Amino acid sequence: MVNDVTTPRSLGFGLGLRPIYYPDILERNPAVDWFEIISENCMVPGGRPLVILDRIRASYPIVMHGVSMSLASVDQLDFDYLTALKALAARIEPAWISDHLAWTGVDGANLHDLLPIPFTSETLRHVAERIMRVQDFLGRRILVENASTYVSVEGSEMSEHEFLTELAESADCLLLLDVNNVFVSSFNHGFDPVRYIDTLPADRVQQIHLAGHSDYVTHKVDTHDHPVCGDVWELYAHARNRFGDVSSMIERDDQFPPFEELMREVEKMRGIAASVDSKKVLA
Repeated sequence: MVNDVTTPRSLGFGLGLRPIYYPDILERNPAVDWFEIISENCMVPGGRPLVILDRIRASYPIVMHGVSMSLASVDQLDFDYLTALKALAARIEPAWISDHLAWTGVDGANLHDLLPIPFTSETLRHVAERIMRVQDFLGRRILVENASTYVSVEGSEMSEHEFLTELAESADCLLLLDVNNVFVSSFNHGFDPVRYIDTLPADRVQQIHLAGHSDYVTHKVDTHDHPVCGDVWELYAHARNRFGDVSSMIERDDQFPPFEELMREVEKMRGIAASVDSKKVLA
């Protein structure tokens, strides 16, 4: 068992911290409860990102979200990367650390993408063992996020949500539920996104992501360059009803709108949560 240093279940309503919005955040002190950083952007010692991060960290809780842990790879775990990640965590004391259920490369080559896996018992044992080793090294439980997928891997023995449920129990990790990724993958693969959410263990979901995607008619792609769409807002309301007061946030990584537009999405997220919570109280 690792020494779990995660904070209480909910931080409230957050936003992905991106350099383009540094001036808005530093000058306005916006009504955001917390920020999520991309870990890799801050793992080089020194420089402006760390200086800005230190200033923002003085006023807001921070969560670290990575894209390079490659939890499902058959390569050896990269302990140079994990050492740098641990050093950053020691500096900024994040509420928690997360990464994806995916692999990002093989034979030492980083393909800079989150690649799909077969949902088999063998894969489950492999990924769970790697997560446990990461958690032991970091001295804390991590959150594992469902990635969006565009192809199915032959030989799968279970659904993605069944795999995630078993993985969380086997590795004693927590889950980051990306509602947009559930919606995107459900369209691409033809499964029911509501059933997906209803199957996940409520006590393991510690964070929720919301984002926009691109619609190419025959398939959808998780691009983080559009506003959150109506279907994803509805799915978020369902997730809020299912999981309760879980930390939720907006991601935006391209076609950046004015900061006020993102803040309106944060307030919409907050309003949906309040509406769901009030109906549960009256029920």
